[in-house]
Amino acid sequence: MFNGFHVYVATYLALQAFSIINNGGCLFGCEPYDSDGDHEEEQDDDMDMDGIKADEIALASVAAEAVGKDSNDIADALKELDMDHYDDEDDDGIDVFSKGLGDAYYPSNEMDPYLKDKDDNDSEEEEDMTIKADDSIIVCARNEDDISQLDVYVLEETEYGPNLYIHHDIIISAFPLCTAWIDCPLKGGERGNFIAVGSMEPSIEIWDLDVIDEVEPSLVLGGVAEKKKKGKKKSIKYKEGSHTDSVLGLAWNKEFRNILASASADKQVKIWDVATGNCSISMDHHTDKARKNLLVQAVAFSHHVPQILLSGSFDHSVVLKDGRKPSHSGYRWSVTADVESLAWDPHDEHNFVVSLENGMIQGFDIRAATSNSDSELKPSFTIHGHDKAASSISYNPAAPNLLASGSTDKMVKLWDLSNNRPSCVVSKNPKAGAVFSVSFSEENPFLLAIGGSKGKLELWDTLSDSGVAQRYSRYNSRKSSDRS
Repeated sequence: MFNGFHVYVATYLALQAFSIINNGGCLFGCEPYDSDGDHEEEQDDDMDMDGIKADEIALASVAAEAVGKDSNDIADALKELDMDHYDDEDDDGIDVFSKGLGDAYYPSNEMDPYLKDKDDNDSEEEEDMTIKADDSIIVCARNEDDISQLDVYVLEETEYGPNLYIHHDIIISAFPLCTAWIDCPLKGGERGNFIAVGSMEPSIEIWDLDVIDEVEPSLVLGGVAEKKKKGKKKSIKYKEGSHTDSVLGLAWNKEFRNILASASADKQVKIWDVATGNCSISMDHHTDKARKNLLVQAVAFSHHVPQILLSGSFDHSVVLKDGRKPSHSGYRWSVTADVESLAWDPHDEHNFVVSLENGMIQGFDIRAATSNSDSELKPSFTIHGHDKAASSISYNPAAPNLLASGSTDKMVKLWDLSNNRPSCVVSKNPKAGAVFSVSFSEENPFLLAIGGSKGKLELWDTLSDSGVAQRYSRYNSRKSSDRS
């Protein structure tokens, strides 16, 4: 099994065409063009062949001087060619479709000099397709020119430094909005490397990343069963348990590995069993009647108590549901704007962070909630982090209190959240356009993957910043390379 991270990238690229125009010229000099082109005709008619030969020899002499050859040698060579009688040459014995060297063949490819590098090329291609244990895998979901696809990148360490390349890609059916990594066997199959993709469609596609040139997903959760048209009206029938609108958020439960949570524009949160392909639970707890747009944007399972699930909505709330208490209505925190992203603190089971559409980032401690709490649950801290939507956040898996945030203001920032007194460690414009996704690597924890509107994956070795290195280098268990 290989581990990696996944980044959402939206692409708006224009292909540029380049043309090269070669201007012709004269090698040793050209006669100027004469607009009175007829005035030489009579002289040309009277010119004899000896004059032409003399001119050829004279030109050859000039050329010979330019290249350091003896003019007599050039003249002799021209004489031997006997170009004056070229058309009179006897065609007997000449085979137009020659059996000469052009048709030579060899008993084996090893003896053919034209194929001498074939085996080397094959071995290089095979090496590129082999994923090593210490390689990092990055999956980017992107859309370009109405084509949606997953790009599976490999980041390998070489003696010359890091090398990033696309291992393979997968064409998907709709505009991607979110992804989640899964390794659980699907419908009784084998354990593998899968990625779930939420899109503008109500279905969730799960693709096998170990298969090259895959054309169909390994599993589809929900979706449209059939469409009917009666006059001007369209009737859509959905599969049992399906979402009925776009899937905006996904979260995989790493403890109960067959469980996947999804959030949708249909205002619902669903729990899926990927081993059976069925929806186990549907929840509609984001029901603020004062707001029309109640779509659920994000979901996140706790790292420490896997039965606990957070969901964040455009109803300006975050709700905690505990699977051990199915009848409980859950705990609710109000926030100041639409929820963009959620993240549990991997180093403290009580804390989570939410990023908002107004650029703010807020932290909460679940211990402040009580079983009968209807009162306002205040955040532990609030950061005025960005000038535009704080679209994505990611905790560093190795260094406590280190959080990355990305925004549509094109900036990525690293925050020290120690003692609930946040401070900005470093701010960077990664040249990715509006940033849609940031994600720290599990295996190389200070490597941050960034995806944005320019459609190009960016990698940032955060330890290359002196401020980050000074505070957090002691948490680095893997040698970093300069990828900044």
